[in-house]
This record gives sequence, C-alpha cells and structure tokens, in this order.
Amino acid sequence: MKKLFGELQRIGKALMLPIAVLPAAALLLRLGADDIFNILFIKKAGEAIFANLPLIFAIGVSVGIAFDGSGAAGLAGTISYFVLTQGATTINADINMGVLAGIISGYMAGKLYNKFYDFKVPDYLGFFGGKRFVPIISGACSLILALVFGYVWPVIQNGIFAFGQWLTEAGALGVGVYGVCNSLLLPFGLHHILNSLVWFVFGDFTNAAGEIINGDLFRFLAGDPTAGSFMAGFYPIFMFGMPAAALAMYRTARKDQKKLVGGVLFSAAFTFFLTGIGEPLLFSFCFAAPLLYLFHALLQGSSLAIAYILGIKHGFGFSAGLIDYVLDWGLATKPWLLIPMGIGFFIIYYFLFTFAIKKFDLHTPGREPIDDDELNNKVDEISNLDDVEKTKKYIEYLGGYDNFDRVEACITRLRLNVNDEKLVNKKGLKGLGASGVLQVKNSIQVVVGTKAERIASDINKELKKNK
Repeated sequence: MKKLFGELQRIGKALMLPIAVLPAAALLLRLGADDIFNILFIKKAGEAIFANLPLIFAIGVSVGIAFDGSGAAGLAGTISYFVLTQGATTINADINMGVLAGIISGYMAGKLYNKFYDFKVPDYLGFFGGKRFVPIISGACSLILALVFGYVWPVIQNGIFAFGQWLTEAGALGVGVYGVCNSLLLPFGLHHILNSLVWFVFGDFTNAAGEIINGDLFRFLAGDPTAGSFMAGFYPIFMFGMPAAALAMYRTARKDQKKLVGGVLFSAAFTFFLTGIGEPLLFSFCFAAPLLYLFHALLQGSSLAIAYILGIKHGFGFSAGLIDYVLDWGLATKPWLLIPMGIGFFIIYYFLFTFAIKKFDLHTPGREPIDDDELNNKVDEISNLDDVEKTKKYIEYLGGYDNFDRVEACITRLRLNVNDEKLVNKKGLKGLGASGVLQVKNSIQVVVGTKAERIASDINKELKKNK
C-alpha cells in the first residue's frame, strides 16, 4: 500500500506539468473571445492548446515521471501516444480515450525511460543504445497496449462513462461528494487524479464545428451552458471562506506570535483569494488541527452542492480565484450569486473556526507550544539567511547531501524520496518557512508556496556542486 501510495503521489506530481499550461490556454481563449476583445487569432491559439491537450499530457506526464525530467522521455511519451491511440482506434473506431490516453502513454514512457535510459547494446548497434532506445521500446510496448486496449478499452470506457454519468446525474449529491473528496485528497497530492477525470473526461458537448468535447472544464470554456457545476462552488470557499479561516487563526493566535504569523497568514489568504492557490494556507492547519480540515472539507462539499441547487455555472482555467472569476464571467450562469454565497461562507468559516480553535485548544499557527528561545530562533532562521545559506539549510533538514539525489517541484510543494526518513527535520523545515511537511515512509512533500520551483532548482544546483 505504501508503494502504491508513493506511485500515486508521483502521478499526481507528474500531472502538474501539463496542467500548468491550462492558465495560459484559458487566458488566450477568453481574451480572444467575442465577449471580450474579439481577436480571432488569439482565441484560436488558445483553442489549439485545448485541442491537443491529450498529447500535451503524454509529453508532460512522461517528463514528470522521468527521474531527471529528460526530453527523451517526452519524445517517448509522444511516440507512445500516437501508437496507442491510432492502433486502438483502428481496431475499434468508437474508442475515445481523450486525456486518459495521454496520461497512460506518458506514465508508461516515463517508467520505461527510468528503466532503459542507460540501456547497453552491442557496439554495432551503439547508435540505438541509451536514451535513444527509450522511444523504440516505448513504441513497441504501446503497440502491444494498443492491441489489448482495442478490445478491452470499450469496457473500461463504458465503466468510466457510467461513473461520470452517475456523478453528473446525482445532482447536488454528486457535486457535493466530489467537493469533499477533492478536499480530503489534497493533503496527499492525489486530488489531481480525481480532478483529471471530472474536469477533462466526464460529460460531452458537441461544439459548432461538430467536435466532441469532454470534461467539465473543457466544456465550460467551449461554451457548454450545462458545464461548470463541478467548479462554481469552489469560488465562495477560495475567495471568502479560507480568508475568513485565516482571519480566525490570526485572531486566536497568542499576542506574542501575532506579528510572526500575521504576515504569513494574510499573504497566503490573499494568494488564495486572488489566484486560488491555497496549499500554503491549508497546510498551516490540516495536520496540526485535522478537525478544522474536516470542517473545511464538508463546507467545500456543501458549497458545491448549494451552487448546483441555485443553478450557478461557473468555471476556471486554473483555479477559483478572483482572476478566473472575472475572466470567465461572460461564460457563467448566475455568477453574481457567488458573492452573497461567499459572504455567507465567510461568516460561517470565521465563527466556526474561532469557536473550534478556542473550544478544543487547537494548535493552529501562533498557538503551538513553543518557548521564547525557540520562537526567536525560528524568526532568526528565516530572516538572517541569504538564499545560498537557506538552500544549504534545506538540504541539512532533509537529511544531508547523501540522503537524496534531487528534489522535484509542483506548484507549491517540494517532492523527493529520501534514503533515511528519520533524518528529516520537520521542525527545522517549518522554521525555514514551510507550511507543512507530509511524510509517508521515505516519500516527502514540503509545502513552501509558489516559490517551490525556485527552491527546488537551488537545492538541485547545490547537490550537483557537491557530487
């Protein structure tokens, strides 16, 4: 189970690379749309990205799975995708794997790259050895997979369709269950797997050009008036509820700690409100006060269900922050109702979090048991280090130079596997500004906010210098 969990985490991380292109695609699509600037070539540029998203997923996932992010893995993912899709649809023309074809092809190509990147061949075949062998073996494996899927996938496809149909036809219950599950999976980095099905696979819509478009997110951006049920309810939570939670945690913090936690909480809350990136704020309490996180999960599910009942349809290209709220207003149904909904959730979050924190003495930011010397050291740890020193501290608290080979990053997290998990200093990492540390055996995630990519790059450069 631990191995499976670690592999699912790796898939979740790999999905972030292709998902990262969605904001740019959605921005182009909306800015070029008739109801905004009405510039056709900008709109078509955005549509081109969405039209080729399965291929983008194949490339992105394969690169994300590859241990060194090699472009050779991306080429192998491309080959795998074309062989798999063309082969399977030749056997059965009704097969439509969509984004799942990209994910499956990319995952297989990435795993094959990790196994065969240094594959040895006889000298007279030397040109085809090493990384050049990876696209070849990937194509061969995809051919076998295409043969199998040509006969097996229709059954899988019908099962996925049935689950998606139930989820969409279950009405408020379906979207509510999805909202709760999305929240509960987020701390483990597995929510992207669920989101990929709901946003990119479930449901279908035929546009004016006769193209069939799948997924709640795709269909919404393509102008499907029935899409947006699985996204609308996030807005009241992200723009109103979670900032209220941050205010409650600030107000209930000890006086001597308010200055320390105030800047962090309000910065995280504003990021949540503006962009919908919320992991730094969520991780500030999800493990320290799991009761609050359970309340949050249930409230998020309730928000999605209420939005569905009220007939609100709204979507996003990235996340449910103010930017997407305004940008996608023209495609939405009853978007103004999300404002009074948000005000209501602001009140609920603030008073519920305040009551629970005080009643159960929860250790939210600023309420942890910590002595004055440790508090001063924590402040000094963050403020008195330059970037190089902080990078070395990250390596030290992750167990040292010999405890891991490299660090990968998604939007807000550092992800790595360590040789000895007992050497990881969670308190030290939090002293450097990490919002939370998730550890399952030797698989580590460190939530550091939107600077994760820069920190990972600095750590990898430092590791490379000391090899």
